Amino acid sequence: MTKKKITVAITGLNNTDNPGPGIPVIRGLLESTFFDVRIIGLAYENLEPGIYMEDHVDKVYSVPYPSIGTEALIKRIKYINSKEKIDLLIPNFDAELYSFMKSAKVLEEMGIKTFLPTIESFEERHKANLDKYGKQYGIKVPKSKSIFKESEIYSLSDDFDYPLLVKGKYYDAFVAYNKDQIKTHFNKISSKWGVPIIIQEFIKGTEVNVIALGDGKGNTVGAVPMRKQYITDKGKAWGGITIDDKKMISITNDLIAKTKWRGGMELEMIKTNNGDYYLIEINPRIPAWVYLAVGAGQNLPEALAKLALGIDFDYFTDYKLGKMFVRYSYDIIMDIDKFQKLSMTGEI
Repeated sequence: MTKKKITVAITGLNNTDNPGPGIPVIRGLLESTFFDVRIIGLAYENLEPGIYMEDHVDKVYSVPYPSIGTEALIKRIKYINSKEKIDLLIPNFDAELYSFMKSAKVLEEMGIKTFLPTIESFEERHKANLDKYGKQYGIKVPKSKSIFKESEIYSLSDDFDYPLLVKGKYYDAFVAYNKDQIKTHFNKISSKWGVPIIIQEFIKGTEVNVIALGDGKGNTVGAVPMRKQYITDKGKAWGGITIDDKKMISITNDLIAKTKWRGGMELEMIKTNNGDYYLIEINPRIPAWVYLAVGAGQNLPEALAKLALGIDFDYFTDYKLGKMFVRYSYDIIMDIDKFQKLSMTGEI
């Protein structure tokens, strides 16, 4: 069978100790049995390792941070598209999703497909809204509170016991055992991601995660649950294993059915010793451990591309148990002229 040729633009090339999903998504696409994929990397910084992984990325362009403004970002995408004729764009960072969701129609007019959550779905699952979200969709969540000022820290003991979690609105989460630690984490996270900072009840148990893909009509295209086997000091999974957990799959299917979720997602949950499940976070895009799902028999990046391009296919019904992933790092050796060219021209 002749594969369908497509050009896909992808962000999230920061394959470091806090890896972005870009390279694992690319690996899934390159292993597609349906598509012949040309990869266009979109980089926010010139030292993102994926830029220099020539066996994964065909061409790279620098793009402005979403914080500079949606208009500047889309103007840059328009220029890139004029040269590359992009069929599909897959953004992989929470902080950039709003700009791309807001610009979906403009991108469509350029001939660029996306497959992203609606703005309403994106907004309602924010960490700051987790209490309301849990009540609305019938799922247990930890008690949470958003704070905007350092002075609010001193009244937290009225509502929370220690330890507790201090979280950023996009990224970062730290355990705090006293007010001084809350203050340290508050200042560190807010200087990076702004406010609010979310204070969350600490639930004791085992952290389990589900990667899933929704078709926007209430159906689960695929879902794979995983238990972290090794966690870095940043709280990132450096190793994990697929598990047989029908309850987690049921929770995922129910949530996708009720929300009509569109696109990739990750549910981060805590399973208590009593067998209760608490949803602690929803990441509104494909997570960095997506290649485990590919290895377990669900090529979700390929499936997302088919959904975006309107190609019919059979949804996944099972996955392989006991499949493990372990991350590793290696050094890429290249000439400095590549770095200099990207810095000067914005493309290589």
